[in-house]
Amino acid sequence: QVQLVESGGGLVMAGGSLRLSCAASGRTFTNYAMGWFRQAPGKEREFVAAMSRSSTRYADPVKGRFTISRDYAKSTVYLQMNSLKPEDTAVYYCAADLAVVATTKPAMYDYWGRGTQVTVSS
Repeated sequence: QVQLVESGGGLVMAGGSLRLSCAASGRTFTNYAMGWFRQAPGKEREFVAAMSRSSTRYADPVKGRFTISRDYAKSTVYLQMNSLKPEDTAVYYCAADLAVVATTKPAMYDYWGRGTQVTVSS
């Protein structure tokens, strides 16, 4: 079992920045690919970014603005979000997948956090 707890969400004006954190506990953190997803009201959950030891992937809408990183010593994954736009408003979820390569598909992830709200005002 892996437990994931997100933090760092909040309200920010367009053009601002936020850093989300996801603290993992339970099984060995280094064995998992970690991903960030988001879900806006009335929309499906969508891929944002993912990272494993062998690969890093980003969704096209966030490339150049968001950066995923990991601190293996702290068992924490981060999502630095810069140049935020109102369309980035969503609940952001952290997820873990026992895989070598980071995947963009939510169904492939085994564990999920409860999410943190990000609201970007115009």
